[in-house]
Amino acid sequence: MTTPSPAPLDLNNVQGDILAGLPKKTQTYYFFQIDAARVKEFRTQLGKLVPLITTTAQVQEDLKSIAQNKQNAGTGFAPLLKMSGVNIVFSHKGLLQLGITDEIGDTAFDGGMLADAENLGDPGTGTGTAFTPDWVPAFKQDIHGMILLSGDSHHTVHETLEVIKDIFLVHTHKALIHEVIKIVGDVRPGKEKGHEHFGFLDGISQPAVEGVDTTPNPGQETVRQGIILLGRDGDTPNVTGVTVRPPWALDGSFLAFRYLFQLVPEFNDFLIKNPIPGLPPAEGSELLGARLVGRWKSGAPIDLTPLQDDPTLGVDPLRNNDFRYAFPDDSQTQERCPFAAHTRKTNPRADLEDLGPPIGPLPGKPTENRRILRRGVQFGEEVTKEEAASNKTVKARGLLFAAYSSNIVNGFQFIQHSWANNTGFPIQKPEVPGFDPIIGQVASPGDPDSRTMSGTNPNAQTNPLALSAPWVVPKGGEYFFSPSIPALLSTFALQASHGTATNGSSTNGAAQKPLH
Repeated sequence: MTTPSPAPLDLNNVQGDILAGLPKKTQTYYFFQIDAARVKEFRTQLGKLVPLITTTAQVQEDLKSIAQNKQNAGTGFAPLLKMSGVNIVFSHKGLLQLGITDEIGDTAFDGGMLADAENLGDPGTGTGTAFTPDWVPAFKQDIHGMILLSGDSHHTVHETLEVIKDIFLVHTHKALIHEVIKIVGDVRPGKEKGHEHFGFLDGISQPAVEGVDTTPNPGQETVRQGIILLGRDGDTPNVTGVTVRPPWALDGSFLAFRYLFQLVPEFNDFLIKNPIPGLPPAEGSELLGARLVGRWKSGAPIDLTPLQDDPTLGVDPLRNNDFRYAFPDDSQTQERCPFAAHTRKTNPRADLEDLGPPIGPLPGKPTENRRILRRGVQFGEEVTKEEAASNKTVKARGLLFAAYSSNIVNGFQFIQHSWANNTGFPIQKPEVPGFDPIIGQVASPGDPDSRTMSGTNPNAQTNPLALSAPWVVPKGGEYFFSPSIPALLSTFALQASHGTATNGSSTNGAAQKPLH
């Protein structure tokens, strides 16, 4: 912790995407480099951006406005409120570019995701320091920061981005930042809203944060504030010799961003060609998909409804997360849910919780330090008729994955490397579970049979199923730090008159207001 007893958490100080998630129909991720010759000017202009930053307190007010708007519309159509949100984050290289050299206490952040790509299992060539991931070129460049913009429409987001570009003189010969890549994501249309591109309802099993989410749903784990925010109870640095964070890191959070492409036609083709035996082919394929993911497309967990979908359960927040893989014999059989199902791999619940110490750091809470807050949005067009007919992806689509936590090594990195990519996890099972079939990334090059999982057929649980080439393909990413509002003012921005850091007091008036 940065101090023995920091002041109580003020949501006006925390950037809004971390604890609440910026409201959105569309988002733009604007990745940039800071001009090496104009760092001081950038830091001076950064102070002008701070009043546009959307805080968690502002997001809470925006969500109330959205709910009221829907209530006012009754059963009729509720027109979208014109609303935008802005957050800014910096990579480790970005901190160094700004002259901020304090050790913040996370080895993954210090090294950056490009250096971590082989460890994450990303496809590529070479090994060690010579490893080059198969990423798009932009993410192989230095990225100093990212501006996240959310809104009700592309027009609203474009308006806001132009204001920000003007702040940083982007359209002049004295530009303070230079675009590396800009990626636009959109909430999927119609009944697919809330569903990722494979068709499954997403974002259900988020943890609640103590003192912030005061009415958690049944089955929703409450974690200490320091699991997400630096400097709060539960926060632990992972750099040897570092026991406390820099004071300015208080109420910031690390962001793991992944540019994930999804091969939807190929995934659907695999389901069609490998239906669960003993059922009509369409039902067998639907069941296979549910057993690979751990939920039906409706969001209903297969641990609660293992043989058929229950759409009402899937959309009921009081029931759709209230399970633990703790039915009799759940820990030793895959009848209800495969050990390697995506949702079980990434949130094992009773598979670890009921083992007790020394498996986890806290008796009764062995997975608390692995929890992350997932944000992000889908990108790309819907699958075309031609793609569906040919079973081959032509147009790019996927997920702009974003995950916040106070510890990348314990959170995102561990989940990907030690759980999703680890064929022996969950531990102490009678069969080798296999890869996470959705995000598992490690396999022998050119050997699709090396990617297997057991338990896909509930009537033949020991039989491994060979998975085809990965359906989720990482094409870039970076580790970032999302500073608090006081840190942006006191440590990141400079006063125009003195070229020194400004006062870092709480800024209740810094939250962005909706555009009208």
